[in-house]
Amino acid sequence: MLKIWGRLSSINVRKVVLAAQWLGIPFERVDAGGQYGIVTTDAYRAINPNSLVPLIDDDGFTLWESNVIVRYLCAKHSAGGLYPATLQARFDAERWMDWQQTTLNPAGRTAFVQLIRVAPDKRDATAIAQSVAATEPLLDMLEATLSKQPHISGEQFTMADIPIACEIHRWQGLPLEHKTRPALAQWYHQILDRHAARGVLDLPLS
Repeated sequence: MLKIWGRLSSINVRKVVLAAQWLGIPFERVDAGGQYGIVTTDAYRAINPNSLVPLIDDDGFTLWESNVIVRYLCAKHSAGGLYPATLQARFDAERWMDWQQTTLNPAGRTAFVQLIRVAPDKRDATAIAQSVAATEPLLDMLEATLSKQPHISGEQFTMADIPIACEIHRWQGLPLEHKTRPALAQWYHQILDRHAARGVLDLPLS
């Protein structure tokens, strides 16, 4: 059985759990990281020297890095589906997954940390405003994309939708005034309606 290490308060762990549930893969999840520890033990570092979550063990094959794990699971269990068959479609999905990790996530992370994990009297209002200012144009970019097609990389739901859905879950959960983006909202709520999203995208932020 697939084993996943990581606490669900981590956006990166949510990606992997959402992918596994979407694909219908039986798995065991072990709380790790943060208050749960484990990640600094010698045994864990032996298979993930980064001491981070998530980590998977798939019948003896271990893998870390959240988006890579999502790619792996989709390639193994949904080749030609969530893992696109054609080279151009696959790399279009790859492009969006990298964008989530290198652009969208860093833009919004400060606002998340400040508003969820920092005490109200210690928050940096300037840092929050800068994070919001960096994120809003990226959400506009998603809105423009989803106004033209039903899913992130085209007509078909793919691996690209998974990490971005987790990012939107985190952003929408912040106590901010959120701009109305109809196409983005419709796309996200269709994902929320799926059974696979339960226990992942319906959790409060922490």
